[in-house]
Amino acid sequence: MVVTVETPEQRRTREQQRVLFDGVAGLYDATRQSYPAEIVDAVVANAAIGPGAAVLEIGCGTGQLTRQLAGQAFNLTAIDIGAAMVQAARRNVADATARFQVCSFEDFPDSGPFDLIVSATAFHWIDPSVGLAKADRLLRPGGWVALLTTGERYPEPLQGRLRDLWVRYSRQAGKWGGQPAWLTALRENGRFGETVEASHTRALRLPAEAIVGVERTRATFLSYAEQDQADFTADLKALLEPGSHVDLIQESFLAMAPTVS
Repeated sequence: MVVTVETPEQRRTREQQRVLFDGVAGLYDATRQSYPAEIVDAVVANAAIGPGAAVLEIGCGTGQLTRQLAGQAFNLTAIDIGAAMVQAARRNVADATARFQVCSFEDFPDSGPFDLIVSATAFHWIDPSVGLAKADRLLRPGGWVALLTTGERYPEPLQGRLRDLWVRYSRQAGKWGGQPAWLTALRENGRFGETVEASHTRALRLPAEAIVGVERTRATFLSYAEQDQADFTADLKALLEPGSHVDLIQESFLAMAPTVS
């Protein structure tokens, strides 16, 4: 059984950064993209759920995935640690039966059982000693956990220049991106069966202002000092022609597995 162990510094960084998004909920809502319908359909099909299924979404943000889960007659509960994020999600989700709660997954009551627990670009903010173990505990036997990521791949030379900006302002030349730690844990965790994985790419064309917004809602940026945030934003805008649009690729990834207990 694999359990990712954090160093004290990694824990401090995770706990400090995961609460920062609430301060930019409006910008997050305006610029963060939804998830491809094909990926969402794969989650529902693999989990073999239908109307009445109990579904828990961890880290709903402002509802980027919640909107796609809503309206399918699920018994849907969506949680997020940020009150402003949840408030925006409530506005964005038309399904009046969806329930929202301001709560971390670590503090979420041991309720359920759930047929599906899903988390989109948020599971890495959960204490790794809690995440999969608690998901297994909350799921019915044979229930599924589904974890998604999404990100943007910009055309060159913008991609390389933006990477250089991040390296310069973060004052480190370490490796950026890479495989999420939870993926190895899910693949090798004895609580879950074989993973089902899928990747998806789609072309998007976004206004330059939206690109600036996306980059300004990343945890790394939100951790910068105020002056560094201002300077980074100015340097980023200098890379983009005002009023222009950017053709980019949205890359999404899904890994899901059933409980074996």
